[in-house]
Amino acid sequence: MLFFDGPKYTIFAPMRKHNLLFLTIFCTCLAQTQTQAQTARSAAATPASNAAGNPTSGIPTSGNPIFPGWYADPETFIIGKTYWVFPTYSAPYNKQVFFDAFSSKDLIHWDKHPHIFDTTTIRWAHRAMWAPAFTEKDGKYYFFFGANDIQNDSTIGGIGVAVASKPEGPYKDYLGRPLIDKFYHGAQPIDQMVFKDKDGQYYMIYGGWGHCNIAKLNKDFTGFETFPDGTTFKEITPKEYVEGPYMIYRKGKYYFMWSEGGWTGPDYSVAYAIADSPTGPFQRIGKILQQDMSVATGAGHNSIFHIPGTDDYYIVYHRRPLTETDGNHRATCIDHLYFNEDGTIKPVTITKEGVTARKIK
Repeated sequence: MLFFDGPKYTIFAPMRKHNLLFLTIFCTCLAQTQTQAQTARSAAATPASNAAGNPTSGIPTSGNPIFPGWYADPETFIIGKTYWVFPTYSAPYNKQVFFDAFSSKDLIHWDKHPHIFDTTTIRWAHRAMWAPAFTEKDGKYYFFFGANDIQNDSTIGGIGVAVASKPEGPYKDYLGRPLIDKFYHGAQPIDQMVFKDKDGQYYMIYGGWGHCNIAKLNKDFTGFETFPDGTTFKEITPKEYVEGPYMIYRKGKYYFMWSEGGWTGPDYSVAYAIADSPTGPFQRIGKILQQDMSVATGAGHNSIFHIPGTDDYYIVYHRRPLTETDGNHRATCIDHLYFNEDGTIKPVTITKEGVTARKIK
């Protein structure tokens, strides 16, 4: 009689001839099972490789997209030791009536905060709620958004702002009306971002339809201050600009990024310029983010995570999986952003793996 317990077995009772064949078969099967188990363990320990074929030593990564669902136009912000992403819900315009948020402590594990606000809170907005911008000031959280996809100055919509006491909301309408509801210098009032300069001044940079404006937000975000020359909205449109502006300050320079191409097409991409002032002038340098036909298409509309106290940057953006043709099927992804020694930006390698864990100290 045989008693089997994992890789160990014990023979009870004396062996008879008719049991010999059974024992031989049993031992053969046992050896094969042990060999297969060892092979599986070895395979599991083999380091993974990234899209470029470089080993990642089996370290867990975020994967791309970083969270499930169709989301685009991601806005990023770091609050304390938590990463936040505020994206557009990517769907037909009439279904874009709310915003979700996502938070993480390590860039790998993300928590969803559903419906932080919607059109029941913002009474004048009824569709096409797009491309959030987010900032913190004096203990309050301000969420800027585009709504209604206005086509001219006679329709209601444009860029609005909501406010909350927590980043996950609930948010309420701050003004009861749009903050910007007109076309200035040909810029459709969408795709806003809020940039805080080193002197504490907050700027709004925004614009679709191939035009980009910058304006100085007043202290309570209810309107705008004028520039020294008396103007309120300055056009800073660089060559080939389409939409999706974003700005960072690094080592005395202002890096201005924007999206080019059509948002539903594979040529959607990100280019950039560098200047000594947030108002430019900005001369296009080149593309830093675009499709890779072995990974995804339509990589664009970015924002940036800058790790405090370091020179480490991550680019967060949306792209379209190779299997998708629906224009709204866009997913939020993350990869590293690196700089050359001369301060220019290296082209981003988009990956399937994403990034490894990074907690904020």
